[in-house]
Amino acid sequence: MAQTVLLTGVTGFIARHIAARLLDQGFVVRGTLRDPGRAQEVRDGIRPALTDADAPEERLSFVPLDLSRDEGWDEAMAGADVLMHTASPFPFTQPKDEAEVIRPAVDGTLRAFEAAQRAGVRRVVMTSSTVSVVNKTPPEGRPFDERDWSDLEHPGITPYAKSKTLAERAAWEFTEANPEMALTIVNPGFVLGPPLGDSWNTSLGVIERILQAKDPMLPRFGFTSVDVRDVAEAHVRALTGDGTVGKRFLAVNEWIWFVEMAQLIKDTWPERKVPTKQAPDLLLKAIALFDPSVRQLLPDLGKQQAVSNRRAQDELGMTFRPVRPAVIDSAEAVIAAGRV
Repeated sequence: MAQTVLLTGVTGFIARHIAARLLDQGFVVRGTLRDPGRAQEVRDGIRPALTDADAPEERLSFVPLDLSRDEGWDEAMAGADVLMHTASPFPFTQPKDEAEVIRPAVDGTLRAFEAAQRAGVRRVVMTSSTVSVVNKTPPEGRPFDERDWSDLEHPGITPYAKSKTLAERAAWEFTEANPEMALTIVNPGFVLGPPLGDSWNTSLGVIERILQAKDPMLPRFGFTSVDVRDVAEAHVRALTGDGTVGKRFLAVNEWIWFVEMAQLIKDTWPERKVPTKQAPDLLLKAIALFDPSVRQLLPDLGKQQAVSNRRAQDELGMTFRPVRPAVIDSAEAVIAAGRV
């Protein structure tokens, strides 16, 4: 009999790809969403990614849930074999009050884990982020890896990074207190690639901003990035692979600068007015006096992080896609959606 996975935040960019991979692997998927009216949209969105086009009708169902509310969790978790927790707030602009993003991330994680524990669910896979790893003084003589944890007092750490760090810490602490629950964490980098239907995320928002030429010059800023399809694959392998319990897996591949992303887009669509010049750091520091969204970039200007995906390769058997085609896939989706 197929295992049932309760997948939180199924409308999300990453979660839809996870749902498609789970369905292709024969799992029954029960997705949580805040708006029940989006169920058919999700079905239609993931269908093109499936080998079995009938799977969304046969093995995909939905339950209305809110991370910030207690109602409905026990009913949603009933009969599930696995909790795959992906839902978490990811703002494009960081809030003035960090509690706005920290509280729902931590409380939502604990709410999901407590419901799973009450329902007897013993297997959990959770989406965290590299931001819970890299916001610290870089380790000497090696790249960042799964041993590293972000420092909540590190200069420039954002409310979002704090929320992911604290939510992941809460997950590990919960399973330490409830050792019958087996937890694996996947920590993606900056996630690029094609959305399945109308699932927009902050990463696609960056590509949209470049295509809209909102900034005449781009900051000397970048990310360790990854294709969304690899992130989904890592989640499924974390669930089905041997020896993954109690471990974190960094789902990352290549570093890419904003200017490189813009140049790729410009080269592909030369008729578009895409900015490709790099902004001087001094100019950004001046703008940051008035623009909080720019101010949050200053501590990391010009800094390139080395992040290892060795464990994911060795223990999950991952072979990661190159990131540059994922930039083009993202831009194609933004253009096709008529957002530029």
